[in-house]
Amino acid sequence: METETAETETASGGRPLTGRRVAIYILAFFGVVIGVNGVMMKLAVDTLPGTVVDSAYRASLAYNKEIAAAHEQVSRGWQVAAHVERVAERDGGHKASVRIEARDATDKPVSGLVVTARLARPTDRRDDRTLEIAERGIGIYRGEAEDVAAGQWDLVIEAARGGDRVYLSKNRVVLP
Repeated sequence: METETAETETASGGRPLTGRRVAIYILAFFGVVIGVNGVMMKLAVDTLPGTVVDSAYRASLAYNKEIAAAHEQVSRGWQVAAHVERVAERDGGHKASVRIEARDATDKPVSGLVVTARLARPTDRRDDRTLEIAERGIGIYRGEAEDVAAGQWDLVIEAARGGDRVYLSKNRVVLP
């Protein structure tokens, strides 16, 4: 009889390891793995910013036009300087103020442009901010965007004249 009791007890003096306990351990293990995977998938889908380009084929067709436009832009010899500043507001938020100055190859101010600017987050398009840009002086354009957080942004400036884009610039800025 002593040998029967010794067989049902474990070496540590605890309960015996049965098929039922092994099944519970395996189910618990896979339940935790599946649960963690489900949570991670939900978080990944919720934070997915989406596609950058709807059609890669169409974007590749426009590439040669972009190269030609860049060559035309360089041949104009324009000098465009931009200054971005993050300003605290009374309500605790922050806005970004942008000042753009455009000069031609002879260092004369370039006036009469339709300028658009955008502060784009490098990591998430959902945080992009469009600025209302207006000419405030000869060759000087200013605009502001609301609710701009600190961090890295891409300042994208486009200028058009007569419906044709004549200038495009994308620069990384860090706002404190």
